[in-house]
Amino acid sequence: MTTPLAEVLEGQHAAERRKAARALLKQPLLLAHGAHADEFRLVRRHASELREWFDRNTGWSLQVDAETARLGKIPGVPDDATHPAREVTRSGAPFTRRRYVLLCLALAALERGEAQIALGRLAGQIMLDAKDPQLAATGIRFTLDRRDERLDLAAVVRLLLHLGVLRRVAGDEDAYVSGAGDVLYDVERRVLAGLLSTRRGPSTVRAETLDARLAELSAETALDSDELRFRAMRRSLTRRLLDDPVVYYDELTDAELGYLTRQRGFLTARINELTGLVAEVRAEGIAMVDPEDDLTDVRMPESGTRGHVTLLLAEYLTAVGSPVVPMADLERRVVELAAEHSGFWSRSAREPGAEGDLAEQAVARLAALGLVARTTAGVVPRPALARYAVGETVLLEPRTAGTQVPAQRKAYLP
Repeated sequence: MTTPLAEVLEGQHAAERRKAARALLKQPLLLAHGAHADEFRLVRRHASELREWFDRNTGWSLQVDAETARLGKIPGVPDDATHPAREVTRSGAPFTRRRYVLLCLALAALERGEAQIALGRLAGQIMLDAKDPQLAATGIRFTLDRRDERLDLAAVVRLLLHLGVLRRVAGDEDAYVSGAGDVLYDVERRVLAGLLSTRRGPSTVRAETLDARLAELSAETALDSDELRFRAMRRSLTRRLLDDPVVYYDELTDAELGYLTRQRGFLTARINELTGLVAEVRAEGIAMVDPEDDLTDVRMPESGTRGHVTLLLAEYLTAVGSPVVPMADLERRVVELAAEHSGFWSRSAREPGAEGDLAEQAVARLAALGLVARTTAGVVPRPALARYAVGETVLLEPRTAGTQVPAQRKAYLP
């Protein structure tokens, strides 16, 4: 018979493990020092259980040492471009193609370099590596003579500082961008070594196209038995339930859909036990909802002008009733909304020509949340977007004489 004390201790243990698992899902690379030091200590304390759970259910590895904890997350959908790397600034602008190339070249240079490096020296090494004929053939060139190129390098370095790969010793990136100074960094080699998350070394990949390379990097071992195939499906579906805002049934293969139909209760219960996420099952798919609302990098709705634009366009898309809405229609709608809400939006959002950027950012946010899909013809509303449909006005009767109750807008939940 379990004693009350044993129950309390067991509950504390489960709560700590859940907090540690959630910390890893939010920040797959945790350091022993800095803002996530408390979470790192929890992960290290529960490392054995977490390692077993992630390996069995997702195929993700967990490496923990005295300085770092690294969850080797491999996405369920390798070619999902809706969650790019972003600037470590208030704007959070997504990385461009050039910044991604700079990031890879910087990591390669740091791997070959010493324990300390100056930003100017790093830039010089990147320019040398960028002269590789295969890279030059793609049209990528770096001279770092222009300010915009130096800004790109500064954005890459700030991301590496945020991740803990670099630690600033002296100087400032803004001074480097303006040509007024240099910056010195310590290179944290343990963190650098843990950044790459693949099942095989990139040098062993022989595929030519990007899609084929991604497939090889994340491929499971040979699936030559039913048991291995079922294990691969369980891992893939669990990864998608953890990572994707919504898992739509029409995006799954017949085999995956059949497995999910049979094992849905088991898969969602295991995720709930570890993370606290709650399954919301609908006719079109499944979403793992977070009651604590902190396991997402994209929120909806969000405060501010851009968040308001996104919410209003979501309502518009649900009301249009068209299977595809051209971007031009959304831009025209933003112009109308700017006039309607001029007293609440920022001045820049009301300027002529701002509608294109506002509509683009709103659609990018909706796509990242699985609420819309993008095609060459325009924006395709997805079933989960119905959450933001506005129903008919509902008038509530006053409880007492003389009390006035305003009209309520009721959101439709599918």
